[in-house]
Amino acid sequence: MQVLKRDGRAVDFDKSKIVTAIQKANTEVRKKERATKEDIDSIIEYIIAQNKRRMLVEDIQDIIEEKLMECEKYELAKKYIVYRYTRALIRKSNTTDESILGLIRNENKELAEENSNKNTVIASTQRDYIAGEVSRDLTRRMLLPEKITKANEDGILHFHDADYFVQPIFNCCLINIGDMLDNGTVMNGKLIENPKSFQVACTVTTQIIAAVASNQYGGQSVDLKHLGKYLDISRKKFKKEITEKYKDKLKEDVIDGIVEDRVRAELSAGVQTIQYQINTLMTTNGQSPFVTLFLHLEEDDEYIEENAMIIEEVLKQRYEGIKNEKGVYVTPAFPKLVYVLDECNCLKGGKYDYLTKLAVKCSSKRMYPDYISAKKMKENYEGNVFSPMGCRSFLAPWKDENGNYKFEGRFNQGVVSINLPQIGIVADGNEEKFWKLFDERLEICKEALMCRHNALLGTSADVSPIHWRYGAISRLEKGEKIDKLLYGGYSSISLGYIGIYELTKLMTGESHTTQKGHDFAIRVMKHLEDTVIKWRKETNIGFALYGTPAESLCYKFARIDKEKYGIIKDVTDKGYYTNSYHVDVREKIDAFEKLKFESEFQRLSKGGAISYVEIPNMQNNPQALEEVVKFIYDNIQYAEFNTKSDYCQVCGYDGEIKINDNNEWECPQCGNKDHAKMNVVRRTCGYLGENFWNNGKTKEIKSRVLHL
Repeated sequence: MQVLKRDGRAVDFDKSKIVTAIQKANTEVRKKERATKEDIDSIIEYIIAQNKRRMLVEDIQDIIEEKLMECEKYELAKKYIVYRYTRALIRKSNTTDESILGLIRNENKELAEENSNKNTVIASTQRDYIAGEVSRDLTRRMLLPEKITKANEDGILHFHDADYFVQPIFNCCLINIGDMLDNGTVMNGKLIENPKSFQVACTVTTQIIAAVASNQYGGQSVDLKHLGKYLDISRKKFKKEITEKYKDKLKEDVIDGIVEDRVRAELSAGVQTIQYQINTLMTTNGQSPFVTLFLHLEEDDEYIEENAMIIEEVLKQRYEGIKNEKGVYVTPAFPKLVYVLDECNCLKGGKYDYLTKLAVKCSSKRMYPDYISAKKMKENYEGNVFSPMGCRSFLAPWKDENGNYKFEGRFNQGVVSINLPQIGIVADGNEEKFWKLFDERLEICKEALMCRHNALLGTSADVSPIHWRYGAISRLEKGEKIDKLLYGGYSSISLGYIGIYELTKLMTGESHTTQKGHDFAIRVMKHLEDTVIKWRKETNIGFALYGTPAESLCYKFARIDKEKYGIIKDVTDKGYYTNSYHVDVREKIDAFEKLKFESEFQRLSKGGAISYVEIPNMQNNPQALEEVVKFIYDNIQYAEFNTKSDYCQVCGYDGEIKINDNNEWECPQCGNKDHAKMNVVRRTCGYLGENFWNNGKTKEIKSRVLHL
């Protein structure tokens, strides 16, 4: 017989544990109240006589209580019952007090480092974190099955965003901004009608973004192609006004020139509105909206020229940056920019190549935009090109009742990630053991994901009217349930994964960049893909495989496994695991080879994936970036640039930072000596959190996020 533990593990039945437990209780009661050896043997024989292949540990404990009562060992039974109750209380005890007080005192470093976009000192952000700590506690003690909570604590999996799980809200989405602008929307009970100019359309767009961001916990994306129509409306309005005023006084070409000047001025003001509103607004999540702007020119778009102008202005303003409190231009964290490479702008003589050259120039200084290849994306998504939700989660193709593909107005229900290296550690090179354990842990992940799905079932559209009733996702009726949007693949729900590289090293002794390692890694990826496809068919829910956004999870899993299993070369000795399928940062591989290699893994991770390449000295090497961009178009769906450079967050200085005579890092421009406000040696992904001294062996400071 096997016993099912509270954490979901199945272990062999061991009668000695019952003997030990009852004998321990015996020592706490009077002699005449103690169970004899015969009493204990009788209880064990009764349990075995149930002749079950599996029993829950709670059922065995219930039998022990009943049999002690039948033996009239009431005092002993009471001790046993109290002991069980006490253990249950401990398991479900409230643990938020110290974490919340530590947050208020600014002593909770774990929270401070968790999200670089949130400042835990600010009162409004603290409110969100306090609510998050309460949500985590309720999730751990009451809302999740104990086996899922235990799996999360043991690093078997990670249940993302537990700090929001107490509410029926979801992860990320593609805002249906076209519908909301064209058909109006409602915010705070007020009707927002169809804009009559580009400037107003930009203002309304930022209001929508802020409202949407405040009612979900993940990122949201906006396709800027919908604004081209409104720039054209402004142009026609200016033309009419100026023509009526000056038709008898000015020539047509002069009037056209004045119109273009007015259009350009409105274009600049509108884009500036978007940039400054997004960076100055604070959502109820305690941060700026985590929004991505999708920059895509479509050949058949009647407003393609207007949209080219908008993209150009967005890139120009991002290149310039935004002034910080000291009046220095710095790189804003938001909005994220995703630029699409297509036939018309892939640096092969297309009409809009000038935009791509500007995008590359912007990337060289500001790290953004990221790049999507329309060519490769069409191969992976049935000929479609669409924005990620936030910055890297992708939807599967879905058609409406008229057979038309639809992406905007869809969303992600949530994410659970699996720790692949830990499976490899436990399997210890035994493939048979690995695949068996792999499937067992995938089933736990599925159960955790179903908890996410079930938490949203029955949610009323009134919970977030901006999403469900007024167009961001749908236009449901008042009081209508959102359930139909949770099935049929309309929304996705994501299985993330960490550490293909480390798992491959553990199981093959080689990196997945070698032939032997590659073959094993691809088998693992295909098994993950096949598993989510199987789940999709079983449940009619849009399960997807997701190259996880694992900024802190890479460290959490590695820390847990190092504590449990010790230092393992190329695995736990680094202090981090490699995100999803990525090549380890220490591998000797050039940018082109890396992108080509990882493209195969992106095809198997259709629920989301992004690759990066590190280009040294980007600002002085634009030609190299252009060559990489050309390569991206032909070889990989989604990629970003990182660079090695020193960076001062106080003044925006972007050059070499050296140690002064007092052994302190000191910015040569502003004199900043606070290493927590510098990114020295490696700057990746725009991470602006605290930096850490490396092992104390050198005076080098490295960003906590090394290689996303």
